[in-house]
Amino acid sequence: MKDAIINAEDVRFSYVTAEGVAPIVLDGVSLSIEEGSFVAVLGHNGSGKSTLAKHFNSILLPTGGKVYVDGMDTADEELLLSIRRTVGMVFQNPDNQIVANVVEEDVAFAPENLGVPPEEIRLRVDDALKAVGMYEFREHAPHLLSGGQKQRIAIAGVIAMQPRCIVLDEPTAMLDPIGRADVLRTIKELNRQRGVTVVLITHHMDEAAQADRLVVMTKGRVIADGAPKEIFQDVEGLKAVGLTVPETTQLLWELRQEGLDVPLDALSDEECAQALKELLA
Repeated sequence: MKDAIINAEDVRFSYVTAEGVAPIVLDGVSLSIEEGSFVAVLGHNGSGKSTLAKHFNSILLPTGGKVYVDGMDTADEELLLSIRRTVGMVFQNPDNQIVANVVEEDVAFAPENLGVPPEEIRLRVDDALKAVGMYEFREHAPHLLSGGQKQRIAIAGVIAMQPRCIVLDEPTAMLDPIGRADVLRTIKELNRQRGVTVVLITHHMDEAAQADRLVVMTKGRVIADGAPKEIFQDVEGLKAVGLTVPETTQLLWELRQEGLDVPLDALSDEECAQALKELLA
């Protein structure tokens, strides 16, 4: 087993309001993210998943418990730069992360701030844009690109920092189906071809199903943690906390309710089709 790149130990968090302390958002979350893994964190709005994501590179600090990034305590201000070099963040709205008027200048922005030599920046920018399939757009104006293309530029800007882990907080929430598919394909390639650890925060079941591991949150707690094929079999348990399951699982579950002997772990369209074919054979 590989070492953990992120460790959350009994993490608690409350936002402080003008009136005092607000209700608890994270309520004792303990979680380890193995280096090189692809983990999806799933939960309905208000479950605490985005708040947890912001703890992984010191945007937020726990009000109780600890978060360690590659052994570094996120609460140690002197380690902030090292932590953010190790874990990069991509957010919902790419427009909030794009700062330049030319694509390649935008991707170069973070490495320049890190003091990377110009010749190394050139290599990093080209490499990052190729990694997300946007190299041919390097001289374009970002504001003229589609939502999916902008999000891939935002991901390239993080890749150019060469982090070992990328945390993506609902990166497809504002995208159409084509943009969503493009961004998800980019994420999977980064993980499988480059070994980048990926933590994907999402409320889309089909996205969560493509991860190696699924962590389900509700009311600031982790209520399930395992392979998607295992987690999604608990259809009624997920529905009880306001979550659905992938359409394939829903179909097979309904067939089971009618007394048909079909597996619930056929997540992909191909696996589901095969299960139905065997049922009809």
